[in-house]
Amino acid sequence: MQYWLMKSEPDEFGIDDLERCPDATAHWDGCRNYQVRNMMRDEMKVGDRALFYHSNTKPPGVAGIMEIVREGYPDHTAFDPEDPHYDPKSDPDKPRWFMVDVRFVEKFPHYIPLSELKKQDALADMKILQRGNRLSITPVSKKEWNRIVKMGRGK
Repeated sequence: MQYWLMKSEPDEFGIDDLERCPDATAHWDGCRNYQVRNMMRDEMKVGDRALFYHSNTKPPGVAGIMEIVREGYPDHTAFDPEDPHYDPKSDPDKPRWFMVDVRFVEKFPHYIPLSELKKQDALADMKILQRGNRLSITPVSKKEWNRIVKMGRGK
């Protein structure tokens, strides 16, 4: 099993929105970065776990856990001119962008703000804490995962 951190703006789609979806499952669409696309297309597997990170909010932070329930497949929003994630250069016969499906697992009783993550020596190497890293999806080590889950559960 691999671990990930996946960012979303809570006013667009937050952890509560995911929990309210049918079967608490949704597609994770709209990523328009080739490195992130490659992770979703090639590396994310069913059963992997991801931290749901609320970005572009005050304060940004980790809200809970979700699970990858469908591996990478073409992001259909890229083909729809009415969708905000439309990409006229993406072709259904040769898709440029991919997405995965995720399922809600748990909302942490203790929301973990970015400032709290930065105070943890055990998380010093975490990608999201590296200067200049703005990727919407990053891998998380098992050690980092365990520490953050413990923090989110208030232990």
